[in-house]
Amino acid sequence: MVAMDASEATPSRIWIALKDSAIAALIMLALAVPLIGIRILNAQEGLVLSTRWGWVAIWVTVVFLGRLGMHYWQGSQKISLVVQDVQSRISKKFQPSFRFIIPLGLGFAVIMPFTPLASLHTMDVAVLVVTYIMLGWGLNIVVGLAGLLDLGYVAFYAIGAYSYALIAQHYGWSFWECLPFAGIFAAFLGVILGFPVLRLRGDYLAIVTLGFGEIIRIILTNWTSVTGGPNGVPNVPRPLLFGLPFARTAPPGIETFHQFFNLDFDPLHRIIFFYYVIMAMALVTNFFTLRIRRLPIGRAWEALREDEIACRALGINPTNTKLTAFAIGAMFGGFAGAFFAARQGFVSPESFTFLESAVILAIVVLGGMGSQIGVVIAAIILIGGTEWFRELSEYRMVAFGAAMVLIMLWRPHGLLASRAPTIRLATKSKT
Repeated sequence: MVAMDASEATPSRIWIALKDSAIAALIMLALAVPLIGIRILNAQEGLVLSTRWGWVAIWVTVVFLGRLGMHYWQGSQKISLVVQDVQSRISKKFQPSFRFIIPLGLGFAVIMPFTPLASLHTMDVAVLVVTYIMLGWGLNIVVGLAGLLDLGYVAFYAIGAYSYALIAQHYGWSFWECLPFAGIFAAFLGVILGFPVLRLRGDYLAIVTLGFGEIIRIILTNWTSVTGGPNGVPNVPRPLLFGLPFARTAPPGIETFHQFFNLDFDPLHRIIFFYYVIMAMALVTNFFTLRIRRLPIGRAWEALREDEIACRALGINPTNTKLTAFAIGAMFGGFAGAFFAARQGFVSPESFTFLESAVILAIVVLGGMGSQIGVVIAAIILIGGTEWFRELSEYRMVAFGAAMVLIMLWRPHGLLASRAPTIRLATKSKT
């Protein structure tokens, strides 16, 4: 693509920009006709073909004008300087405020179930968002800190979910007893994945991890004697609060939560309990990540991310460094998977497709690789934003893709990229 400079808008440059924009509009037309323009509706007389050419024209026009605007944006030095100046001003202005914004945000998250905003839908979306925040923080160890592109992170998520579901069903263990084993099994799987990919980097590593995630999903689908196959594992036990179930009625001799506290039964109680459980698990993940970044293993991850050859020259063992990154990141994915199984009460292979890995990776990349608060913001935007507009479900993935394109154009390194080292050499003061 040839950029069009605003100060040198010659006819040839204008023609190139118009031609490129027209090609993009034609591609959008070819995609929009079958995806947006034609619909099959179920009517009384049978299936009816419906068309929406107005929406097709709108999307084609938007793509044409957007592509033309990109030419002008990238070719205009004045606009580029203004955008860079605005970004630097915003970062300088809000960077010192993070020390106040983060505690305020955490305090609001803690008291949110007791505010007028609390409802079944709101709290259910909040639980989902915090789950993806925890998954993003877990993957951030592998991608953001160690620099290993992992496209199969959903495999560890699935192992944690199935570990809890099967152990709880066959051995009758509680959620809290199964939780450590879900993390251990996922970490063990991370080590198994780490060994074959020790010599791989970049795109080759991404392809191998993508294949690994699909292998796990196919095994879960076909190993029907253990995993239930496509039918999944139903009736997964839910976690209890000190032995108190969140149910309307309970077997004789067992008190429910609302009976023990002399409250009216409300399904919101169970959602609030899940919310605090996943929030506690996510905060533990965040605290562990922040602490381990300051330890030698965390600094070894950052060295491996920046330059593996220099990492070897410094005497750091890349094999152990990669294995620890895969194992620890997988462990937190397993914890999140166990919570997912407990929350849903049912697990099946359809819940662990490649799309889940792509969404988690998008949260890490858009938030800024290595940035903990960036993962939070990206998860709120991508997960919370799409869940709040379910009535526009057919346009959710279009909006998702458009948001990623815009953010990558505006902030190529993510919303809050953080690649600064965790340790610096002190400079001697001049006397």
